[in-house]
Amino acid sequence: TVGTPVGGLRCYLAVAGGLEVPLALGSRSTDLLSGLGPGPVADGDELPVGPWSGGIPVSGPVPVSLPGAVVGLRVRPGPRDDWFADPRAALTGPLWTVTADGNRIGVRLDGPSPERLPELRDRELPSEGMVTGAVQVPPHGPPVVFLADRPTTGGYPVIAVVARADLPLLAQAPPGTGVRFTVLR
Repeated sequence: TVGTPVGGLRCYLAVAGGLEVPLALGSRSTDLLSGLGPGPVADGDELPVGPWSGGIPVSGPVPVSLPGAVVGLRVRPGPRDDWFADPRAALTGPLWTVTADGNRIGVRLDGPSPERLPELRDRELPSEGMVTGAVQVPPHGPPVVFLADRPTTGGYPVIAVVARADLPLLAQAPPGTGVRFTVLR
């Protein structure tokens, strides 16, 4: 039994010996985008534990970044901030809200969609490489911030990239948490 986190959105469980589930490409984890690996753990699942050898591991609480009511995220503009009318104001003006539509792939924010330049409103962008922390803006909606299990490519413009050090706070932010962007120089 793993209880509800006392703060944040996610908790972690380490098991001596590891979990003895089938390997997929050398890993026992689940890739949500490709569907590779075992299915996500659900209530009532029993997971076999692998063999353990050695001494008793040192245990205790592991420090985890816990968000407050509002999470501050530092961003660097670009690479496609030039697609937007006023990218700095579009990011830093509103108080964004974390929606329930998120996971380890990314977090969708609620707020006003950043306005594209008129000549780019109906244009498509060829797929480009996607980095962790990319703030991607779909054509008619607020941004999505990509996390650890992000796709490797994406076709919507990336208005900014969140500083890597700030991502753990966003990853732990439950729905309803406020988000404020600050643009780094």
